Amino acid sequence: MSSVRVDSWPAEWPNDCPPRELKLAGHDARWLNSICRGLSHRGYLLTHRSSENGTGLLPLVFVKGPLFGKFLVSLPYINTGGVWAGNAGVASELIDAACNLADELNVKYLELRHEQAVEHPRLNFARTDKVHMRLALPETDEELNKSFKSKLRSQIKKSGSYGATVHFGRQELLAEFYNVFAHNMRDLGTPVFSVRLFREILNAFEDDAELCVVRNESQAVAGGLLIHSNGVSEVPSASSLREFNRTGANMWMYRHLLRRAIERGSHTFDFGRSSEDSGTYKFKAQWGAVPSPATWQYYVRQGDPNDMRPDADGKKRLVELWTKLPVSLTRIIGPPIVRGIP
Repeated sequence: MSSVRVDSWPAEWPNDCPPRELKLAGHDARWLNSICRGLSHRGYLLTHRSSENGTGLLPLVFVKGPLFGKFLVSLPYINTGGVWAGNAGVASELIDAACNLADELNVKYLELRHEQAVEHPRLNFARTDKVHMRLALPETDEELNKSFKSKLRSQIKKSGSYGATVHFGRQELLAEFYNVFAHNMRDLGTPVFSVRLFREILNAFEDDAELCVVRNESQAVAGGLLIHSNGVSEVPSASSLREFNRTGANMWMYRHLLRRAIERGSHTFDFGRSSEDSGTYKFKAQWGAVPSPATWQYYVRQGDPNDMRPDADGKKRLVELWTKLPVSLTRIIGPPIVRGIP
């Protein structure tokens, strides 16, 4: 008889969680809550409680849309999730239960956003093409500045010479942040998430979540979402307007995001995932960020997970077409589309 309990979300988040050092950023009830509410998805919490074998949990989101089908993901929008377990036996039982739920819901695949691989016979596909880029933070901003190479310090100084102002806040900055974010997503050829998702994240994380907006005169030209939790500051979403690239607005924003993380007492800054040697990888590496593994594992029931990548055959033309749409239109039709993409 299985020791795993499957509950629809919202459910009781157990107090007897596995060891903290095994926890990923996605193993936070606030993420499951805000993603389910913000994207209007059904959530599940799988918990394992056994005095003999230990404890564990697995948060899951049932992603369903009209265009791409059904998926079970831990967790969409953010980069981590999957199993949080005290030992391999508990992890195996949780994955068994997740695979059974995937069968019951008839999804294309189960996606577990692990960092280290978890051995299980039903996990039949993995992606390791991206890495997490993380920077160990010193105790003071002065120490951080001294760690930068002279070229980076010169770039930061130049980006600060254009008179841009940096603002931190919450809901009062949401409209400006989202306007920049929507423009950037359109330029990248990617459907934009709804503003509701970011509102729910701010609500769920309260003072642990804040927005950063860079203004050139009165116009918002860059913006980022910053989450502080368990000594780590991460940026799930950050954008800047391309026409202001010459001013280094994005550079100026990240310098202040790093300073803010130190002010909040964080020991690590998480820049997010990147493909090795890509432009974003090099941008993050120049700050001193180093790569750590990202191993996304799958129980594939139908199709190929690679088909959902934006660079997959047949999607490049769609990306090109999307970049030509008015931003106002993408803000209407984008959210219903992207909520169905795992």
